[in-house]
Amino acid sequence: MEKTPQGTSVGVDDPYEFVGVCDYLTGDGKCRYAYDHYEHDPEFARERASDDYACPIVDPDPDADAEPDWGECPHFRCRNRDRECARCGLAEKRMAHDDERPLLEEHHLSYARDGTELSHEITIYLCRWCHAKIHNSWARVTDDAAPEPEAIAELEGRRSREQEELGFESAAERFETDDEG
Repeated sequence: MEKTPQGTSVGVDDPYEFVGVCDYLTGDGKCRYAYDHYEHDPEFARERASDDYACPIVDPDPDADAEPDWGECPHFRCRNRDRECARCGLAEKRMAHDDERPLLEEHHLSYARDGTELSHEITIYLCRWCHAKIHNSWARVTDDAAPEPEAIAELEGRRSREQEELGFESAAERFETDDEG
Protein backbone atom coordinates (compact mmCIF):
# COMPACT_ATOMS: atom_id res chain seq x y z
CA MET A 1 0.00 0.00 0.00
CA GLU A 2 1.20 3.55 -0.74
CA LYS A 3 2.63 5.46 2.23
CA THR A 4 3.11 9.09 3.22
CA PRO A 5 6.63 10.40 3.90
CA GLN A 6 5.87 9.82 7.60
CA GLY A 7 5.14 6.16 6.84
CA THR A 8 1.37 6.20 7.39
CA SER A 9 -0.90 4.48 4.90
CA VAL A 10 -2.80 6.38 2.21
CA GLY A 11 -5.25 3.49 1.84
CA VAL A 12 -4.57 2.50 -1.78
CA ASP A 13 -2.13 0.39 -3.75
CA ASP A 14 -2.40 2.42 -6.96
CA PRO A 15 -3.42 6.10 -6.74
CA TYR A 16 -4.13 6.13 -10.49
CA GLU A 17 -7.18 3.90 -9.90
CA PHE A 18 -8.90 6.98 -8.45
CA VAL A 19 -8.18 9.53 -11.14
CA GLY A 20 -10.53 11.00 -13.64
CA VAL A 21 -9.48 13.61 -16.16
CA CYS A 22 -6.40 15.77 -15.61
CA ASP A 23 -7.25 19.13 -14.04
CA TYR A 24 -5.19 20.86 -16.74
CA LEU A 25 -6.97 19.26 -19.70
CA THR A 26 -9.35 21.58 -21.55
CA GLY A 27 -12.50 20.42 -23.29
CA ASP A 28 -10.80 20.57 -26.66
CA GLY A 29 -7.81 18.44 -25.61
CA LYS A 30 -5.35 21.24 -24.85
CA CYS A 31 -2.85 21.32 -21.98
CA ARG A 32 -3.59 24.34 -19.81
CA TYR A 33 -0.52 23.67 -17.65
CA ALA A 34 1.85 24.36 -20.55
CA TYR A 35 0.02 27.57 -21.33
CA ASP A 36 -0.57 28.93 -17.81
CA HIS A 37 2.64 27.71 -16.09
CA TYR A 38 5.23 27.86 -18.84
CA GLU A 39 7.84 29.29 -16.45
CA HIS A 40 7.77 26.10 -14.32
CA ASP A 41 8.86 23.84 -17.17
CA PRO A 42 9.86 25.87 -20.25
CA GLU A 43 10.95 22.82 -22.25
CA PHE A 44 7.60 21.10 -21.74
CA ALA A 45 5.78 24.34 -22.58
CA ARG A 46 7.79 24.77 -25.80
CA GLU A 47 6.99 21.19 -26.86
CA ARG A 48 3.28 21.71 -26.20
CA ALA A 49 3.30 25.10 -27.95
CA SER A 50 4.87 23.57 -31.05
CA ASP A 51 1.99 21.05 -31.06
CA ASP A 52 -0.67 23.77 -30.53
CA TYR A 53 -0.78 22.91 -26.80
CA ALA A 54 -2.27 19.47 -27.45
CA CYS A 55 -2.27 17.18 -24.42
CA PRO A 56 0.59 14.69 -24.78
CA ILE A 57 -1.46 11.86 -23.22
CA VAL A 58 -5.00 12.10 -24.57
CA ASP A 59 -5.58 10.64 -28.01
CA PRO A 60 -7.17 13.37 -30.19
CA ASP A 61 -9.21 10.70 -32.01
CA PRO A 62 -12.67 10.74 -30.36
CA ASP A 63 -13.26 7.12 -31.45
CA ALA A 64 -10.15 5.82 -29.66
CA ASP A 65 -11.04 3.45 -26.81
CA ALA A 66 -7.65 3.48 -25.08
CA GLU A 67 -7.60 4.88 -21.55
CA PRO A 68 -5.03 7.66 -21.09
CA ASP A 69 -1.92 6.67 -19.12
CA TRP A 70 -1.85 9.73 -16.89
CA GLY A 71 1.31 8.56 -15.16
CA GLU A 72 3.24 9.35 -18.34
CA CYS A 73 2.60 13.09 -18.11
CA PRO A 74 5.12 14.95 -15.95
CA HIS A 75 2.54 17.54 -14.83
CA PHE A 76 -0.59 15.47 -14.29
CA ARG A 77 -2.91 16.60 -11.50
CA CYS A 78 -6.31 15.24 -10.52
CA ARG A 79 -8.13 16.65 -7.55
CA ASN A 80 -11.51 15.08 -6.91
CA ARG A 81 -14.27 17.64 -6.74
CA ASP A 82 -17.04 15.35 -5.46
CA ARG A 83 -18.12 16.69 -2.12
CA GLU A 84 -18.69 13.32 -0.48
CA CYS A 85 -16.45 10.81 1.25
CA ALA A 86 -14.89 8.42 -1.28
CA ARG A 87 -14.99 5.63 1.31
CA CYS A 88 -18.33 5.85 3.16
CA GLY A 89 -20.29 8.30 1.02
CA LEU A 90 -20.93 10.92 3.73
CA ALA A 91 -21.94 14.18 2.02
CA GLU A 92 -20.46 17.54 2.96
CA LYS A 93 -22.72 20.03 4.71
CA ARG A 94 -21.14 23.43 5.24
CA MET A 95 -22.90 26.15 7.14
CA ALA A 96 -22.62 29.67 5.76
CA HIS A 97 -20.85 32.17 8.00
CA ASP A 98 -19.71 29.44 10.32
CA ASP A 99 -16.16 28.31 10.95
CA GLU A 100 -17.03 24.78 12.07
CA ARG A 101 -14.57 22.09 11.14
CA PRO A 102 -15.56 20.61 7.75
CA LEU A 103 -16.94 17.08 7.63
CA LEU A 104 -14.72 16.27 4.62
CA GLU A 105 -10.97 16.60 4.31
CA GLU A 106 -8.77 16.45 1.24
CA HIS A 107 -6.77 13.21 1.20
CA HIS A 108 -3.60 12.93 -0.89
CA LEU A 109 -3.09 9.58 -2.59
CA SER A 110 0.36 10.26 -4.04
CA TYR A 111 3.57 11.37 -2.41
CA ALA A 112 7.20 11.69 -3.43
CA ARG A 113 8.97 8.36 -3.56
CA ASP A 114 12.59 7.71 -2.59
CA GLY A 115 13.25 11.39 -1.95
CA THR A 116 12.17 12.44 -5.43
CA GLU A 117 9.99 15.46 -5.99
CA LEU A 118 6.26 14.91 -6.18
CA SER A 119 5.00 15.71 -9.65
CA HIS A 120 1.51 14.23 -9.64
CA GLU A 121 -1.09 15.50 -7.24
CA ILE A 122 -3.90 13.00 -6.82
CA THR A 123 -6.44 13.81 -4.14
CA ILE A 124 -9.88 12.65 -3.07
CA TYR A 125 -12.22 13.66 -0.25
CA LEU A 126 -12.67 11.59 2.89
CA CYS A 127 -14.76 12.35 5.95
CA ARG A 128 -12.74 13.10 9.10
CA TRP A 129 -13.55 9.68 10.52
CA CYS A 130 -12.50 7.66 7.45
CA HIS A 131 -9.44 9.87 7.02
CA ALA A 132 -8.27 9.02 10.53
CA LYS A 133 -8.93 5.30 10.01
CA ILE A 134 -6.89 5.22 6.81
CA HIS A 135 -3.90 7.05 8.25
CA ASN A 136 -3.97 5.33 11.63
CA SER A 137 -4.79 1.74 10.74
CA TRP A 138 -5.25 -0.89 8.08
CA ALA A 139 -8.35 0.72 6.51
CA ARG A 140 -8.50 1.15 2.74
CA VAL A 141 -10.32 3.68 0.58
CA THR A 142 -12.01 0.82 -1.28
CA ASP A 143 -13.48 -0.76 1.89
CA ASP A 144 -17.24 -1.18 1.92
CA ALA A 145 -17.89 1.26 4.74
CA ALA A 146 -20.87 3.11 6.19
CA PRO A 147 -20.62 6.52 7.85
CA GLU A 148 -19.73 6.42 11.54
CA PRO A 149 -22.55 7.23 14.01
CA GLU A 150 -20.65 10.35 15.11
CA ALA A 151 -20.43 11.50 11.47
CA ILE A 152 -24.16 11.00 10.93
CA ALA A 153 -24.93 12.87 14.16
CA GLU A 154 -22.74 15.79 13.08
CA LEU A 155 -24.34 15.88 9.62
CA GLU A 156 -27.87 15.74 11.05
CA GLY A 157 -27.04 18.49 13.56
CA ARG A 158 -25.97 20.72 10.69
CA ARG A 159 -29.10 19.87 8.71
CA SER A 160 -31.28 20.71 11.72
CA ARG A 161 -29.61 24.11 12.15
CA GLU A 162 -30.03 24.75 8.44
CA GLN A 163 -33.75 23.92 8.62
CA GLU A 164 -34.15 26.26 11.61
CA GLU A 165 -32.67 29.10 9.58
CA LEU A 166 -35.04 28.39 6.70
CA GLY A 167 -38.16 28.22 8.87
CA PHE A 168 -40.67 31.08 8.85
CA GLU A 169 -41.29 32.99 12.03
CA SER A 170 -43.52 36.04 12.00
CA ALA A 171 -42.38 39.29 13.57
CA ALA A 172 -45.09 38.91 16.20
CA GLU A 173 -43.71 35.52 17.17
CA ARG A 174 -40.14 36.79 17.19
CA PHE A 175 -40.83 39.80 19.37
CA GLU A 176 -43.78 38.33 21.31
CA THR A 177 -45.71 41.61 21.61
CA ASP A 178 -48.48 41.82 24.16
CA ASP A 179 -51.62 43.16 22.42
CA GLU A 180 -53.84 43.10 25.52
CA GLY A 181 -52.61 46.25 27.12
